[in-house]
Amino acid sequence: MKKLSFIVLCLLLPFLLFTACPEDNPSKQNQTQDENQQGQGPQDTVKHEKPYVSGANLVDKDGNKLQLYGMSTHGIAWYPDYVNFETFKTLHDDWKTNCIRLAMYTAESGGYCSGGDKENLKKIIKKGVDAATQLGMYVIIDWHVLNENPSKKPRNGDPNFYKKEAKSFFDEMSKLYKDNENVLYEICNEPNGSDITWDVVKEYANDIIPVIRGNSPDSIILVGTPTWSQDIHKASESPLEFKNIMYSLHFYAGTHKDSLRKRLDDYVSKGLPVFVDEFAICTADGNGKNDLESGRLWLELIKKHNLSFMAWNLSDKAESSSILKNKKLSGWTDDDLTEWGKWIKDKFQNAGK
Repeated sequence: MKKLSFIVLCLLLPFLLFTACPEDNPSKQNQTQDENQQGQGPQDTVKHEKPYVSGANLVDKDGNKLQLYGMSTHGIAWYPDYVNFETFKTLHDDWKTNCIRLAMYTAESGGYCSGGDKENLKKIIKKGVDAATQLGMYVIIDWHVLNENPSKKPRNGDPNFYKKEAKSFFDEMSKLYKDNENVLYEICNEPNGSDITWDVVKEYANDIIPVIRGNSPDSIILVGTPTWSQDIHKASESPLEFKNIMYSLHFYAGTHKDSLRKRLDDYVSKGLPVFVDEFAICTADGNGKNDLESGRLWLELIKKHNLSFMAWNLSDKAESSSILKNKKLSGWTDDDLTEWGKWIKDKFQNAGK
């Protein structure tokens, strides 16, 4: 009897060890990988592929093209509730996005440089970066330049106006996230004003970029271009002398049409690295009628060049460019979405196809 029991134990032992050690069980390993990958966007990974710039393209370490896409928040001082894990999880799992843009206004009411609570705004940024990182998403920290000095029109959109504050902010953020491969830095959202030339923006960028590079040598840095980030041709004529730089182009399809599309097509074809880090299909004031046909043409061009793109905006503000009708933080149905929200959700869900 003892001999029989011993024989049975010997026969069962390999099976017991196989099932008790999932790391040695190929079927269990594949199951675990499948479970980990459920809900991720088409190109994101839990560990993140560190992005680099190669020619006009965003690529991974092996030279494979990357495309980042997702939502931009509205101003985080005004709509902080949308910066949270569950909101981002809906965008990641349901909408299939792999990136979030955290828009922190600098000069508007409650802005970082205009009486806003700096420490609280940085807490919101950190909360957003943490949530995105947990979900395997990329995240853009956006220094949202727009109306820096209204008393000195037309030079109101000069990013140099708060350059001291920008240096301090980006020094802190790039030290904090120097080991995060998923964090991108947008150093000036929309420089604007009739005398804000590319040379003015370039002066600012040449002072801010070394601050970030001192802490995070390889991170992607997005640089706004004059005329509300439309003048990419000016950047092409006199590019910045740093690696891993991309130039911002913004469009609102109801206003910006063939001429700006041609500019984008021409200069990306010449090798300029462009990131479309803000767009909607309404008019340039964020309101007005949505132009679905112009929006379709824009996304065809984006797909042609494999450009990364971020939609404006994640909020329930009563305007055409908001994706939500009412305040609801996650788990949205189509009944919760505006026309624009439903349109861009469909585009995101099919972006990797």
